[in-house]
Amino acid sequence: MNEPSSGTPTGTTRRRLLAAGASAAAVGLAGCLGTRDGPVPEPTVTSDRIDDGWRLLDESESTVFEQAYGPVTVRALERTLIYEYVSVAEALDETFGASGSPVVFFATRIDLRPSLDALPAGVGRDRLMAEVEPAAVDAFRAQLRNAGIENLEAVDEGTTTVTGGHTATAWRFEGEFALDGEIPLPDGSTTAVDEPVGATARLAVWHDGTDVLVAGGAFPSEAVTEVIGDSLPGSIDGEAVVESVGDAETAETLATDPAAFDEEISALIVSVA
Repeated sequence: MNEPSSGTPTGTTRRRLLAAGASAAAVGLAGCLGTRDGPVPEPTVTSDRIDDGWRLLDESESTVFEQAYGPVTVRALERTLIYEYVSVAEALDETFGASGSPVVFFATRIDLRPSLDALPAGVGRDRLMAEVEPAAVDAFRAQLRNAGIENLEAVDEGTTTVTGGHTATAWRFEGEFALDGEIPLPDGSTTAVDEPVGATARLAVWHDGTDVLVAGGAFPSEAVTEVIGDSLPGSIDGEAVVESVGDAETAETLATDPAAFDEEISALIVSVA
């Protein structure tokens, strides 16, 4: 997975990943494993939800590793799409002049050439996934830090079924999105808002028979207007203050029930192909 600028797993991690699968059978690989030519296909978000309220924030494609193992040169390539939920990003910008957003979604395709997962008895695939999963978690943390979400802690790990009937390893994390800005009060003064908003993140990693796919996203685990209200003096209502700064739509967006975002992110993750 790619951070928008430089969040790919390190070359050392990729070197371990490839060495684990390739060094055991480098000679046997020559001429017997298939490979894809041309650019890495972008991961596809098959859910129509991605067209309703989301925008593509960044896209990257790169060769992250190239190394010779005996007669075979192995390359690892990846392609990542990064989305943000438009209404939340714009509401935070209008209210605080803030950058970043707690509602983001990522999808990545990792392509190894030649295909190490084609090794006999699935040895290459097992070794590949053992290395990819922790690397994907580390990269996901970096991507979320770039979006302003910090202090991630894994709170659950299990499996889920994704598009095509594949089984993915899935994680749930908890963290914080920092609000940092000033907001005007009804008496004409302003007050600082620097309370963190709780954030939940979900991540899934799986092999689709050809490539490794990685999908994940994050969302606030509490209504942003409630956190704003808690930071205001007296009994001032956070939603009312946000509405006075922006408008009713802005206030409604930042008051969204976290369950609605959870449903959105979860549906997008399992739809990646």
